[in-house]
Amino acid sequence: MSLNPVQSAADYRLSDLIDKCIMAGDLTRDEIVFLLSLEEEDAAQLIAAADEVRKQYCGSGVHIRGLVEFSNTCKNDCLYCGLRRSNKSVHRYRMTPDEIVATAQRLASRGIGTVVLQSGEDLFYKAETIADIIRRIKSSADIAITLSLGERPYKDYKLWKEAGADRYLLRHETSNPELFSKIHPDSTLENRLGCLRELKRLGYQIGAGCMVGFPGQTIDDLASDILLFKELEADMVGIGPFIPHPNTPFKDAPQGSLEMTLKMVALARIVTRDALIPATTATGSIDEFGREKALQAGANVVMPNHTPLDYRIDYEIYPNKRCITEDPEKCGPCLTARILSVGRTVATGPGHSPRYMRRKAGLE
Repeated sequence: MSLNPVQSAADYRLSDLIDKCIMAGDLTRDEIVFLLSLEEEDAAQLIAAADEVRKQYCGSGVHIRGLVEFSNTCKNDCLYCGLRRSNKSVHRYRMTPDEIVATAQRLASRGIGTVVLQSGEDLFYKAETIADIIRRIKSSADIAITLSLGERPYKDYKLWKEAGADRYLLRHETSNPELFSKIHPDSTLENRLGCLRELKRLGYQIGAGCMVGFPGQTIDDLASDILLFKELEADMVGIGPFIPHPNTPFKDAPQGSLEMTLKMVALARIVTRDALIPATTATGSIDEFGREKALQAGANVVMPNHTPLDYRIDYEIYPNKRCITEDPEKCGPCLTARILSVGRTVATGPGHSPRYMRRKAGLE
């Protein structure tokens, strides 16, 4: 294919960068900033490159994780989150250990390979209680367990790993330490990253992640997030748009864009090569086909919500969450159809991180 007679330096650079994305993925900060700044037509080339990397390193399979949000109580007061402790409008709930175990067992019986146990930072559940839930699930069901319970002491993480937990999600939300402290008044970026590194040392498959488009964030901040995913050698990378909640200090802030979110998903795929990257519910909540678009930008995981209906509507980190009132038992065929519609297949088994599998085999 011949080039146009007149072509700008930026065009030549884009062509070279797209080749570099596919062949190596070792992008510099300036290159990442340039790619994040692409307009729609050029951004389509970035999306296509990420999809090619996904094909090479991950294949066509999309892993389905069953999400169980077992408590919406949180001790923290994060500025963007509807579960923040200052929000007195939330109807708080806690699932019992028996309910949590039974839900995980139902997921396993339906062939779902991973249950994701998520909550606010709720210290009502003692470390041993969580450990007992993990042991009960592992002894009664063939299913991997991902935890997403926030920042806890090392001894808690160690206990849960010994009980059988496989993975831990702890999104950092932003790699800018000043911005992190502003939106997370109860923590610091240093502590958050320290937890992730402790989790990795304990043998967890670790998941980091960021939010796209919240107040004060810059493209340079987003570039730092991409570089951090690579530095952490994250097994899982979660990226979703900022959606303002009416009962938070960010209620009047503009929503994060789907376009920038997709560019971030694409770059996360390109620099990590084989990380597990979800097409997040938040992406689907701002666009009818947001999850499909994320799958086409390099994502290879979906996380349908299997929290019992009696509780699910009250787990409102952001408003208008997709499928919040749908019966999870009836969502399977719809989700499968969406996956197949973009030329993908439904993966089977626990869907462990390729990096974890290589570490386990002594290859890394």
